[in-house]
Amino acid sequence: MERKRRFVTAMQVKVLNPPIRALAARGLAPGVTLLETTGRKSGEPRRTPVSNGLERGGDRFWIVAEMGRKAAYVRNIEADPRVRVRLRRGWRAGTAQLLEGDDARERLRSLSRLNAAGVRAMGTELLVIRVDLDP
Repeated sequence: MERKRRFVTAMQVKVLNPPIRALAARGLAPGVTLLETTGRKSGEPRRTPVSNGLERGGDRFWIVAEMGRKAAYVRNIEADPRVRVRLRRGWRAGTAQLLEGDDARERLRSLSRLNAAGVRAMGTELLVIRVDLDP
C-alpha cells in the first residue's frame, strides 16, 4: 500500500497535477476545479485540482481525498480549515471538515465520473471532505 501511495503521489505532483491545475485555472478542465488551502508550514496558498463537487444549491462542496490524511492538502486543512474553491463565477471561501465516517465510495458516485474513476483506481485511503461555503 505504501509503495502504491508513493508512486501515485509522485505521478500526481510531477506529471498530472501541473497541467490539470493550469487548465482548471482557465476553466478548461471539465469536472475539475481548484481547491486552495494555506500551507501549514509556509503559510502560502496551495492550489490542488479536485473533482467539481459542488452540491445543488451551491452551499456545499464535496471532495474525496484519495490519499486520506496523508495528502498534503488534507494536512493543510487539518492545520487551517479555511479554504477557497474556484467555481465558474470565481473563488468562494468556506470551511472544510474531514468526515471520517462518510462512505467515500458512495460519495464518489455524485462527482465527475472521470475523476471519480481515477480516485477509485489510485486511492489508498479514501477520505470525504465537506466544505461549507460562505454565502
